[in-house]
Amino acid sequence: MTAVAIIPARFASTRFPGKIVASRTGKPLVQHVVERARQSKRLREVIVATDDQRIADVLSPFGTRCEMTSSSHVSGTDRIAEVARSLADGIVINIQGDEPEIEPETIDALIGRLETGQEEMATAATPFPRDADVANPNLVKVVLDAESRAIYFSRSPIPFHRDSTHSHRPAYYLHQGIYAYRRDFLLQFASWPPAPLEQAEKLEQLRVLERGRRIYVVKTNRAVHGIDTPEQYEDFVKRYREAEGWSSEAAGFQQLAIGT
Repeated sequence: MTAVAIIPARFASTRFPGKIVASRTGKPLVQHVVERARQSKRLREVIVATDDQRIADVLSPFGTRCEMTSSSHVSGTDRIAEVARSLADGIVINIQGDEPEIEPETIDALIGRLETGQEEMATAATPFPRDADVANPNLVKVVLDAESRAIYFSRSPIPFHRDSTHSHRPAYYLHQGIYAYRRDFLLQFASWPPAPLEQAEKLEQLRVLERGRRIYVVKTNRAVHGIDTPEQYEDFVKRYREAEGWSSEAAGFQQLAIGT
């Protein structure tokens, strides 16, 4: 069973317009995601799915495969499902286009689970970082059963610790926005109408649980953060330049070469 990663990419962003093509590292943000995903040992190919020619144009010099999709999609899942319909791969990985530090090992673990387990869908979570605010609604929490399957996802702190002095308090798990689907299940999932729980929490994965289907959760040791704001992007640029040993002059030159 082969596996493909599809990265849904759109130009619009409320807090950081055009972030997907921000190129202060010399590469568009989404290209960093592509290159991290390519480090996976189990993926056959990495594809960017977009409805914006500007994204395809900036990725063209890197040889990244882009598939143009309908502009009417309301979610990334709908976008990757359109591309998946034309592919023969049995497993499809949905990777967010603003996560340039995604762990290739997480991708491989998700693929491995769908190859050997009975679930039709899998995702990832990590113990909540000590410095993260569990009450932050932008940090999605997930509760797991004894077999590491999701019971519920929420923007609220779950589980609720009624007795703060109890010695056996269950851990909070931070959901990571990467998904693995069996291809046939992805196409089925994308055909279902939004469910009430999904609409209340604005979390697509609740559509699956509300239908009584299972989602396996791979536990990871590191929280991977997406880029939501210009400040977060600047932090990423700094980490990248330090890791690559870039000078500010070289970074500025490559930014001009990209033209962004």
